[in-house]
Amino acid sequence: MLGSTQKPSVDARLLAIAGAHLRRFGRRRLTVVGVAEDAGMTHANVYRYFPSKSDLVDAVVAQWLKTLEVDLAAIADAPDPADDKLERLLLAVAHAHRDCLESDPNLFDAYAGAAQALRPVVRKHRARQRALLERVLDEGVAADAFRPRDRERAAAFVIDAVYRFINPVAVRADAEAPRDVLDTRLSVMIRVILRSLASGSV
Repeated sequence: MLGSTQKPSVDARLLAIAGAHLRRFGRRRLTVVGVAEDAGMTHANVYRYFPSKSDLVDAVVAQWLKTLEVDLAAIADAPDPADDKLERLLLAVAHAHRDCLESDPNLFDAYAGAAQALRPVVRKHRARQRALLERVLDEGVAADAFRPRDRERAAAFVIDAVYRFINPVAVRADAEAPRDVLDTRLSVMIRVILRSLASGSV
């Protein structure tokens, strides 16, 4: 019907409420009962959509990660040289982590907690990130911009080199470090990565 508005699904509404509670109270103080009350339903109904509090928190984290993945895919899909795309990809991941830590600390804490527990939401995200990284590396090899000795080792080298800037637990540990100092260190590491890939030393 013209002029009608479609109501969000129940799970989408619960997710929106849970996201607001997570940002306000943090993951430890967020409760399924509180989310249910704001949704106007019993907590038993919430469990029909999200089997546990951890699943509910993970779903909120997954929403943020999905936004990041869309941004990273856009970089990987761009018609730029592979070395430029790799630099932009690494900067985007690092800056997204630091931005979330600073502007949305409770969400970031939930993300870091999921990473520490190796929750499926984080494992899937890492797999998608690595797939994008490997695609850019393959483009660089095809264009003779990168000359890695071994594709898997090269991908692992890139991830290890920037671990401090893209792993949420490590990022959280550096919360008190000045951002400009970390940005300078990241830029140095990216230059090392690009030189190593171009020279075939990894």
